[in-house]
Amino acid sequence: MNTSDNNADQKYILLKEILRPLGKVIIAYSGGVDSTFLLKAAIETLGVENVLPCIGISGSLAQSQYQLALCSAKKMDIEVRQVNLAELRDEKYSANKADRCFHCKSHLFSELTELAKQKEISYVLCGSNFDDMDDYRPGNRAATLFNVRAPLMDAEMTKLDIRYNSRKLGLPTADMPASPCLASRIAYGLEVTEENLKQVEQAEEFLRSMGFVEFRVRHHGTVARIEVAGEDFKKIATNRKAITEKLKQIGFKFIALDLQGFRSGALNEALTEQQKQKNK
Repeated sequence: MNTSDNNADQKYILLKEILRPLGKVIIAYSGGVDSTFLLKAAIETLGVENVLPCIGISGSLAQSQYQLALCSAKKMDIEVRQVNLAELRDEKYSANKADRCFHCKSHLFSELTELAKQKEISYVLCGSNFDDMDDYRPGNRAATLFNVRAPLMDAEMTKLDIRYNSRKLGLPTADMPASPCLASRIAYGLEVTEENLKQVEQAEEFLRSMGFVEFRVRHHGTVARIEVAGEDFKKIATNRKAITEKLKQIGFKFIALDLQGFRSGALNEALTEQQKQKNK
């Protein structure tokens, strides 16, 4: 065991110490790497009867992600509660400005804190990790507003720590690529609608069916901008005709390959530092 592994093990011990006094909790669960790990840790620490995972149902949740979330929870012998969200009816969310994530998380956390009151559960938890402190995450502001706790952040667990411990726990999400919501693919300023969310979902499902693993299809109105790793450029070129035909069928007019390649949060590159600081 190397030093970094030992450090990750110690952080997991600390995480369980943070969770233990909470008693009963609701977890904002998406089925991604972080929330799945948090759910497993909470079950191990508090017992399955004291943990209620809740998944927000809306157009920004891809069906593949939804099914994966249910499957992972089933393997932990726990049922997931579905919470229907109506953020698309909120103009502050659908306008898709730099603070979109804040409004999205506000809808979710508002529902979960109300549910917690009804069920006399003292704490709502989310899967934000220590790396998120340095990233542009307006959702963190919503967590603070609704007193949602982030135990992974409190235990200073990074994404690498979470993946390491997820492997030790045998979680299927251990090496899964990051899976942010579909709305994060839509360029700021372009309205978030059911139609363009569905276009992104269908485009990404098609690329996934071709064997691409870590990628994004960014929605720029009539333009679909594809981000893949540099080593996958050749595969895109080889399948250029099929990809172009499919994405045009979905509704895009122009199909582009981003020569910078895949990177998380690429749309944030268009934001000024002032916009980022304002919405942190």
